[in-house]
Amino acid sequence: MMSKFIIDHDLHLHSQLSLCSNDPEQTAKALLAYGERENLSHLCVTDHYWDENVPGASGWYAAQDFAHVTQILPLPQSERCRLHFGCEIDMDQFLTLGISEKMLNAFEFVIVPTSHLHMTGFTITPEDTSPARRAELYMQRNHALLDMDLPFERIGLAHFTCSLLAKGCTGSRDDILNAIPDADFAELFARIAKSGMGLELNMSLTDPQSADTMRPYRIAKSQGCKFYLGSDAHHPKALDAARARFEAVIDALELSEDDKFNPFV
Repeated sequence: MMSKFIIDHDLHLHSQLSLCSNDPEQTAKALLAYGERENLSHLCVTDHYWDENVPGASGWYAAQDFAHVTQILPLPQSERCRLHFGCEIDMDQFLTLGISEKMLNAFEFVIVPTSHLHMTGFTITPEDTSPARRAELYMQRNHALLDMDLPFERIGLAHFTCSLLAKGCTGSRDDILNAIPDADFAELFARIAKSGMGLELNMSLTDPQSADTMRPYRIAKSQGCKFYLGSDAHHPKALDAARARFEAVIDALELSEDDKFNPFV
């Protein structure tokens, strides 16, 4: 019998370099201290990044180029915990991914938030406000990512069902997710499992939400997807709550070590 999924990593962490953090206390040393405190083996710094060699960056992303995100290097290490250099990249409304083939090898792990449907004029248009349209765009973005020639063994799908799906929408996040049939999710997750890409778990089960929020993840598990943990922490206080959130999700999905995605093997 396979053992229960062990909390030994956090692969979605922001430092002060991410403009949505800009917290002087969110340093590489503070992240490593978090890993030591929680007995984690692998952490990954995934600051927001847009490759300056790829046209189309928003003004916010343009400032977060390679010279910017590499200010955190070299990363501190310890005997117990390894801190990896990664990034969080985006996909614009034209399905352009913000990283070139050349720069993919500059990072140990790359996460992509196809759920970033809150950047009007960049990831969506002003007309993309209905739940049905958001659901259509969401699935389109996920399939477009899978159509790309990427090293999927080092790619993670970040916060797949986060609230940013519904920002500025005429309906809720659940309205968007419920507009996607089980069969469509099953087809998508079968492709994800086949690609070898990891699926991130970081939602809080204590937030007000319907039971349907877990539906995509249960379908993903049934299709053989592999999962990793990512707190998406931007500030030190968020690190304090990470383990409890991870434990709740692992228990809810009844995950074992066989369900784990590890890009560092």
